Formats: sequence, structure tokens, C-alpha cells
Amino acid sequence: MNKIYAQEWLNKAWHHLSSAILLYEAEHYNDIIAVELHYSVEITLKSFLAYKNVKIKKSHDLLEINELVKEYIVIDDFKLLSLITKYHISGAYPPRDRKLPPREEIKEVLDFTQELFIKVCNILDIKLDEVKI
Repeated sequence: MNKIYAQEWLNKAWHHLSSAILLYEAEHYNDIIAVELHYSVEITLKSFLAYKNVKIKKSHDLLEINELVKEYIVIDDFKLLSLITKYHISGAYPPRDRKLPPREEIKEVLDFTQELFIKVCNILDIKLDEVKI
């Protein structure tokens, strides 16, 4: 078990999540918030792999990552994971026709991400104040 490595991953996940929270409260652009939320979910889930010292696959597909961590946590809302996966931008610049996700959708994903983050910290027995730095 590698709690320190998992803690590092959760710290990065917190950076993305806290950015999303600040941007949401500032009523910033939903597409930018969505990218931050995607990275927070991705990195939060990958913290299980860090904890177990398993090679961390370079994938942004949350359904695929969910399969890799299903022995540690059960997330059966595949529709939501699929939606959040679409928030990822594969290139350096988003396509012109990228639509802003509705604010209600962003709020749902934000709530999910916050709950997931707390749940993962609890499962790994990592205190929130150890990663919220």
C-alpha cells in the first residue's frame, strides 16, 4: 500500500475540484468547469491505483478507469461517467462547436464529484486536510 502516493493524486484531484467549485460559484463558463470536473473525477479514481502501486494507465475514459478500480469502489452510474468523460478535451484547443453544458448538469456533476472525492478519501483513510493543500 502506498498511502503517500495516493495522497499526492488526491491532492491534484482536489486542485481541480476546488477550481471547479470556485468557477461554479463565480458563474464562470460551464465548459471550463466541466474540464476541471473531469480531471478531478479521473484523478480521484486513479488514486486507488496509486494506493495499490498499480501501473496507472494513461486513459481519460472514466468508464475504462471505473473498470480498473471496481474492486475498491462501486460506481454504477455509467450514464454519468460517460457524460463526464465527454467533458475531456483531447487536443490543446477545444473544437469550435463545443457546447456549454447546462448549469443544472454542471451542478449535478459537481455534487457527484464532491461526494466521490470524500468517499475515496474515507475508503483510503486519508484525511481531507491532508489533501486540501
